[in-house]
Amino acid sequence: MQIVSALFVENFQLRQAPGPSTRIDITGAMFSMASPSPVPVTIDPHLVALIYCAPEQDGSGVFEVVFRRGHLETDEQVARNVSPFTVEPGKFTYRLVKGELEFTEYGQIFAHCRVDRGPWHIVPFTLLPPA
Repeated sequence: MQIVSALFVENFQLRQAPGPSTRIDITGAMFSMASPSPVPVTIDPHLVALIYCAPEQDGSGVFEVVFRRGHLETDEQVARNVSPFTVEPGKFTYRLVKGELEFTEYGQIFAHCRVDRGPWHIVPFTLLPPA
């Protein structure tokens, strides 16, 4: 299985389309946001990952997200989420992770995402000073 896309979003909805086919409405895709208050602050952005399962695969997997202060595996871990999932072979699924991220200063946190100990897909998130 592979991660097709991973983004921080404000809203995520599925809807049926003719075919039958599914549409994904993603709004507010973001890589940064102004802090709601001065640091220290805890925010909880939603990370959505779209995952594809090849037809020859069994459809069972584990989605892991490790939030780190840098983009290296050795950088400080600030949060972690692991969730098993199933998907019909040849189809897509999604995972929605609500990170609870504590910032003591403005800057970046990186969501390191992977399926079944596969390669990391890294998504940056930057907290900016209040607007």
